[in-house]
Amino acid sequence: MENKSNVIVVLLVVLIGVVSGVGLLIGINNAVGNALRPIDAKLDDLNKKVKSIEGKLNDQGGGKIKESLSDIKKELGQIGSRISNGPQRPSAPPQQEEDMNKVYTIDPGKSSILGNKNAPVTITEFSDFQCPFCARFYSVIKDVLAAYPDKVRVVIKNFPLPFHPNARPAAKLAMAANEQGKFQGMMEALLANGGDVSDAKVKEYAQSLGLDYNKLMADYKGKDAQWEKQIQDDMQLGSNVDVRGTPTFYLNGRKTNSRDINSFKGQIDPILAGK
Repeated sequence: MENKSNVIVVLLVVLIGVVSGVGLLIGINNAVGNALRPIDAKLDDLNKKVKSIEGKLNDQGGGKIKESLSDIKKELGQIGSRISNGPQRPSAPPQQEEDMNKVYTIDPGKSSILGNKNAPVTITEFSDFQCPFCARFYSVIKDVLAAYPDKVRVVIKNFPLPFHPNARPAAKLAMAANEQGKFQGMMEALLANGGDVSDAKVKEYAQSLGLDYNKLMADYKGKDAQWEKQIQDDMQLGSNVDVRGTPTFYLNGRKTNSRDINSFKGQIDPILAGK
């Protein structure tokens, strides 16, 4: 019994030390004002430990220790109350509702165009060649172009996301391929391979597309400043027209949530009918 009591006392000492640590965390929280979740998690953990010790005491006895535990539980309750009445957790800013009827002015500029360059309907896509969703919905864009070979064009704008390290070099590689008239082929290869721009893959792309590899690399590296400026211009434009992710599509300047051929047709046909 004495050994068991000693173990329980040690547990209590550790527990009291942890409680003191929580008090210190609260002081830091008051200073910083933004660290409440870790404290909540610690409180939950402490309460579980208290219940565990109580269960052992019920099995083994120990009246005075149980009284000490009761005091600790009261202190934990006070800590929880202080947290509840303390600084409020910052709430996420409300998501601004998009105006899907707003028409933006989106100049094609130097961007590559898929389809008939003089088509009356323009789909503008802000894309990231490492983005799996851009790869997924590219097939829909191909279906739209096939359904409206003379009536629809697709303007590709670069919007490489910061957490996709290959997106920017992939965009530059596609622009370099455009110097040999192979932008779309390179774009498709990059999307299909997650934006892989490793040396082996680039050689593979060049061979499959019939590109002059040496010229491709010379344009890719030698015109880096030109490609970088074009990307920066696209990203600034994207910011101006409220691009929030990739892919983002605009139909004649109006943002669209269409992501399948039928949805696109439902918007394109009325435009072509003059409605």
